[in-house]
Amino acid sequence: MSQEKPAQKEEEQQHSPKKKKKNGLLGTIIHPGEFEPERHFYPRVLNANIHPLVASFFSLGNERIIARYIHLNPQVNETVLRDLLQYKPKYFQWAGSDLFSVTTANGQRQMIIVETNSCPSGQKSMPLLSEIGDEHGGYSVVIERTFKELILTTDKKLGGLAVVCDKNMMEASGYAAVMADCTQEDVFLVEFYDEDTDPPVKWVEGLMYVRDDTKAWHPIRACFRYVTQKPWNRFPINSKTLVLNSIVSCLAGGRNKMVAARAYEFLNSELSGTNLSVRIPETIRNVSKSEIPLWLDSMGGHAVLKVPYSNAGQGVYTITNSAELEAFMTTDHHYDKFIVQSLVGNASWSSVTRAGKFYHVGTMPNKKNQSFVSDLRMMVCANNGGFRPVACYARRARKPLVKRLEDHPNISSWEMLGTNLSVKVDEEWTTEAQRLLLMDRKDFNQLGIGIDDLIDAYIQTVLSVIAIDRMCQRLMKPRGPITPQPSLGWMQGFGEESQHGQDVFDFELFEALNPDKALLEEIMR
Repeated sequence: MSQEKPAQKEEEQQHSPKKKKKNGLLGTIIHPGEFEPERHFYPRVLNANIHPLVASFFSLGNERIIARYIHLNPQVNETVLRDLLQYKPKYFQWAGSDLFSVTTANGQRQMIIVETNSCPSGQKSMPLLSEIGDEHGGYSVVIERTFKELILTTDKKLGGLAVVCDKNMMEASGYAAVMADCTQEDVFLVEFYDEDTDPPVKWVEGLMYVRDDTKAWHPIRACFRYVTQKPWNRFPINSKTLVLNSIVSCLAGGRNKMVAARAYEFLNSELSGTNLSVRIPETIRNVSKSEIPLWLDSMGGHAVLKVPYSNAGQGVYTITNSAELEAFMTTDHHYDKFIVQSLVGNASWSSVTRAGKFYHVGTMPNKKNQSFVSDLRMMVCANNGGFRPVACYARRARKPLVKRLEDHPNISSWEMLGTNLSVKVDEEWTTEAQRLLLMDRKDFNQLGIGIDDLIDAYIQTVLSVIAIDRMCQRLMKPRGPITPQPSLGWMQGFGEESQHGQDVFDFELFEALNPDKALLEEIMR
């Protein structure tokens, strides 16, 4: 019987679920100088040495990344690629994409986007880079490079700063501590849950107020949002308080897979002829429950079904047999519409799509010659100077890939394909840290990827973030008429401030893109 490593056991004990009070909570004040690495990184991360190849990737800079990518892909339009990496998002400045390393039967390898999330996790799993030179790691990259630049435009008279979260307190508190250090201001750290009937956050005429441990209310001029579960239930689309990321980034794709798929289609259409595109599995949007078996048949009986607005691995169903389909069909789902995506499995049991079959490269074989599905999380942030990679980590599935499904009837497809580490136990979130693969000397070699794969993952992440940010701008229509402007190329009109103050959310367009009554009712609450 195998024994757990002490560090692994310590991690699991530290992050095992504890029943947490979620009603009538109070905020905590974080003062400058309170950052302690052991509170904001996994124990084994603090003792890990970054892999030299990963360190090299993070030190490249966009110009060298462009040079390498164009060298390997000479058909790509270099000018457009440079414009993309220098793009300044208006609504979606901080994101993380999950990617699969896949191949075809002919051996053509590439990174494909599984999903792109606003308010992503990842800092606690990233070993420190020597180039950063401080103990804050990637936390300071996001706060210094993105958040601090944004708050330069805010009026200090409006109030203070806050980090508001509904999970992952390890990272949320890390951002609060680094924010306090970078701004030399006290920062409020507040937990804000959907089910809280007496929440510590309120909105008064568009301005956020938070409640401290003395039950006093304080106005907030800028908020770093780590609220991920249906955030539109608690945050307005427009507010006087600056919010990173804006809620529209979640509705436009950051927490809405349905609209994200449409956003990718729009950007790919605009990038036609540049040999750049967001690569995703074949995706069918706005599918009603009764239609699902028909689409499943068209993909050879293998597919992935997704509830479009879930995250942390919830609401994702891998279907490879009639029992798994029946289990999905008999489950009561809150929403009306679903996504059907082609399934990336092993060579003999992946979905049949118009582009052929893609299957997982998988980890390097272990001593039992077993390979596991793994994904890569790439976190990026952006400011006036464009994009930058911040952190990355990988995760593997619970069970190894098998060649023939019928030979292993006791293993579910999710056990072989599901990589997400977040697990909900007794209504509390916990992390299966034993499946986390770090970017260190020990774990990275298991992934079987190289620096060119990291570059590909970074560019795919940037493309997906731009697609969602541009969808945000389509959904936020300006007040009043706009004076026509001469065309200045494919990015004209995007990333610029409205001439008439705050833009307004276009519910009519959103309903056309995402005709789901249950979601619309949540937003209109």
